[in-house]
Amino acid sequence: MNLTPSSVKSDMLKLGEAAYQASAEIRRARTSVKNAALIAIGEEIISSRDTLMAENEKDLVVGRKQDIGDALLDRLTFNDARFDTMVEGLHQVAALDDPVGQVSDMSYRPNGLQIGRMRTPLGVIGMIYESRPNVTVDAASLCLKSGNAVILRGGSEAIHSNLALAQCIRSGIGRSGLPAASVQIVEVTDRAAVGELITMSRYVDVIIPRGGKDLIERITREATIPVIKHLDGVCHVYLDDGADPVRGSDIAFNSKTNRYAVCNAMETLLVANSVAATTLPDLARRLLDAGVELRGCPQTRKILAGMAVSEATEADWYEEYLGPILAIRVVSGLDQAISHINQYGSKHTDTIVSEDFTRIRRFCQEVDSSSVIVNASTRFSDGFEYGLGAEIGISTDKLHARGPVGLEGLTSQKYVVFGDGQLRS
Repeated sequence: MNLTPSSVKSDMLKLGEAAYQASAEIRRARTSVKNAALIAIGEEIISSRDTLMAENEKDLVVGRKQDIGDALLDRLTFNDARFDTMVEGLHQVAALDDPVGQVSDMSYRPNGLQIGRMRTPLGVIGMIYESRPNVTVDAASLCLKSGNAVILRGGSEAIHSNLALAQCIRSGIGRSGLPAASVQIVEVTDRAAVGELITMSRYVDVIIPRGGKDLIERITREATIPVIKHLDGVCHVYLDDGADPVRGSDIAFNSKTNRYAVCNAMETLLVANSVAATTLPDLARRLLDAGVELRGCPQTRKILAGMAVSEATEADWYEEYLGPILAIRVVSGLDQAISHINQYGSKHTDTIVSEDFTRIRRFCQEVDSSSVIVNASTRFSDGFEYGLGAEIGISTDKLHARGPVGLEGLTSQKYVVFGDGQLRS
């Protein structure tokens, strides 16, 4: 759909105003009503399965013609497992405790005042994302349950899938009695719509971008509204001195090969010098057999002489491959591993494999990432695995929300003060 700049602005302002009005109503909605909406959306998706699959195939056909790449095609594709996970996510969010109105940290002052903090919705959320149509449902469910209205702007490559999902969401919300504008989807692919959304500070309270580096950089640069984001997913696994070689190999292999095109896949493997010669050869063979391209430091290439390992450059340590490529570096020990992660990492997710509790504590304390994992795959750093239900994104920022952003991350806190007639002198 081709629209003039003035019509895009007008349409986006209408969405913003409708969302702002809806936010006042959904803010006070009962938990039972919000849960009913989520279950109804799931039922609509189940009954529309064939239609959704057909619309998704339209997007895939266009994507293949435009050669958008295997990583984006993977993120775009509906399959039976992902379809079931999307519906299950709605049920999981419905089963979670409602954070809205929760009061914590209550204390009494000497004058008898009782002071605490209450969780409250953020208001209107603008969500901008690429490829993954399941994000449409994840974001809608989390925003509804946390009492927020949301404006969703998916990528042009998923327009058919997203519009079909939008119909399911509208139908489900309508059955619950909540305002239809609680969840709105931008129906045009014009890039000007993004520029309007990220500057509508009168109506929108926070922007959450989820997609490629270019998208995140643009939003960060141009938005006049607070942004919750992560830019890259440069995740590490560090095999410590004395690490169990079988456990270390399994964790590293899973962190890399479970899924390539995700932000919590391992991109760099760090191995302590003391275990490199005994651990790397078998692990490298597993990775090569799985079709992973290996790029190593000089010591790595020496240990793996005779294997297909190319030379890693300085740029490789910063790289988020989102594909079957892995950088490997042999380090002197824990200090160099921590230094490497804090220099080259993206503050997303980093794992240590170790049997030494003192080193584990140092790693957890000194690695400055939103998720630090001990003796488990980096692939666990998402909302489902943390018990948050579906997540709206992962934040590597340090203010408001950090790590997987679920229901609590979509609320803020305000002070509530209970008195009994006290007057300040």
